[in-house]
Amino acid sequence: MELLVKAVGRRKEAVAQVQIKSGTGQFIINNKPAQDYLQNDFYSLLSVKAPFDVLYVSTPGAEAELTSNTFFVGAQTDSVTTDLSLISSKHNLKFDTIVKVKGGGLMGQTEAIRLGISRAICLLSTNIGVSDNNGDTLPILNALDIRKQLKDKGYLTQDSRVKERRKYGLKKARKASQYHKR
Repeated sequence: MELLVKAVGRRKEAVAQVQIKSGTGQFIINNKPAQDYLQNDFYSLLSVKAPFDVLYVSTPGAEAELTSNTFFVGAQTDSVTTDLSLISSKHNLKFDTIVKVKGGGLMGQTEAIRLGISRAICLLSTNIGVSDNNGDTLPILNALDIRKQLKDKGYLTQDSRVKERRKYGLKKARKASQYHKR
């Protein structure tokens, strides 16, 4: 498998390292399928795979196909997932997404993965080329459009809120012992 792009996403204490390789359309998080790692949580699965929708909508002529082929109900599970391999095979964009994530909780990891995937797609759209009649590869013309769509949906914005540190003399960051006058 050829490594196409790497990116990093962070949220609270979670750090996700995303690699996009040429492959068959698998989505692996910490050596497990995404559904298993995210515990079949509908919101987490949808959130993690949402940046890929921007990539497929941006390809020419994909608007009509997107409504019928983007989501399906899997045979093994009842949750709604994105069929990356079906869509990517129509546009000759076959790739695997491999994520290594550590730290934080499940929701923080989910948002870190989403940010990492969004950053990787921005890099991927500038690196992958479309071949012309002479056999030369030209960069995708709508790479800036992909970045703009990701930015408009808020996928490229890093949420910088973190837990405030504990101060001396207090029980937590701001919690103090009860004041008594007498």
